Amino acid sequence: MASALVSVPDLVRVLDLTGVFANALLGGAVARRHEFDPVGFAALAIVSGLGGGLIRDTLLQRGTPVALTNYAYLTTALIGAAVAFAVRFEGHLWERLFPFVDALALGCWAAVGAQKTLTLGLGWLPAVLLGTVTAVGGGAVRDIAVGRIPTIFGGNTLYATCAVIASGTLVLIQLWGYPQAGLVVATVVGAVLCLLARWRGWILPERVEWRRPDRFLTRRRKDK
Repeated sequence: MASALVSVPDLVRVLDLTGVFANALLGGAVARRHEFDPVGFAALAIVSGLGGGLIRDTLLQRGTPVALTNYAYLTTALIGAAVAFAVRFEGHLWERLFPFVDALALGCWAAVGAQKTLTLGLGWLPAVLLGTVTAVGGGAVRDIAVGRIPTIFGGNTLYATCAVIASGTLVLIQLWGYPQAGLVVATVVGAVLCLLARWRGWILPERVEWRRPDRFLTRRRKDK
C-alpha cells in the first residue's frame, strides 16, 4: 500500500511546478493589461512564478535557491509567459477561470513552503510564515514591479489569510504523521478558502472604531 503512494519529494515537485506555471500565467495576464512586449511578459512571469520560492529559499539559507539550480522551474515560468503572450487572457472566460488559477497557485505554494520548512527541521511557526511567504511573495513583487501597492496589503478579499490557514493545515497534518495527505489537504484548503473569500466578499477590517455606548452619552447629557 505504501509503495503505491506518491513520495513526498515527488508530490512537492509537482505542486511546486504547478504553482510556478499558474502564477506565471497570472504574471503574463498583468503584462497583457499593461501592453508589455515579450521581454515584459517573461520578466513578470518569472517574478510572479518564482519570486515566492526564491524569497523562501533565501531565508532558509540551505544552499542556492532551487529555482536557480533546477531548470524545470525557470523553464516552466517561461512556458507560462509564452502561453500568456500567445493567448489573450481576457473576457468572460478568463474572468471565470482566473479565480481558479489564482487559488490553485496559492494552495500549492502554501503547502509546499510549509512542508519544505518542516523538512529542514524548523518549527511550526517558521513553517506557517514561510508557507505564506511562498504563496504571496511572487504576487507582491509582481505588483511592485508594475508600480502598484501589493493586493495582499488590504482592500481585497482574503488572500494571505488563506495562505496562513493552508500552511497551518499542512503543519498539523504532517505532525500527525501524514505528509502526503497534508500536502493534498493543505492545497485544497488554501484554494477553496481563496475561492470562497472571493465569491462571498470576505475581507479583513481596515480599522477599528471605538464608540461610547449611547446609554453613557445620554447619562452625560442628563448630568449636564
